[in-house]
Amino acid sequence: MSQKKKYVFFIFLGVLIGIFLKLFIFDISLVSGTSMEPTIRDKDKVFINKLAYGIVTPLGNNLLYSWKEPQKGDIVLYIYDNKPVIKRVVATEFEKLEYSVDNGYSMIVDDVTIPLSEGQYQRIKYDKFVPENTVLCVGDNYLESVDSRNYGFVMVNSILGKILWK
Repeated sequence: MSQKKKYVFFIFLGVLIGIFLKLFIFDISLVSGTSMEPTIRDKDKVFINKLAYGIVTPLGNNLLYSWKEPQKGDIVLYIYDNKPVIKRVVATEFEKLEYSVDNGYSMIVDDVTIPLSEGQYQRIKYDKFVPENTVLCVGDNYLESVDSRNYGFVMVNSILGKILWK
């Protein structure tokens, strides 16, 4: 094999390995928005472990095979409204949810009070537990975040990765 052919082969092999790593193993993404401040700020770059919970369907929005479920406190990536979303898991399946209307609307999860708008409260006030195979995901910046309080619980098999660091 000539030197030129070897060079082309190794470039091609490198590109294939890079595509495989990005599709299945890890990704680096630029954050757009303030919903996770102060933990993750607008324009921060984050490292995403795509193998944290299972094998992601290539070019898909769910897991092909799952081996672990997200835990409370994990910062996760999922797709909502055809856009990647980064939020914190605040409650996992079967966890109890309580609500209060004292001093405004709020949801209480394990002694953590999460503020709600009236619309959010009206939408979720009947959910007393997190349903099976779902998690409740909320942005750290409660006042600016559009999250599970707005669009509902997130299916566990739709979580595509865990944010490792910024």
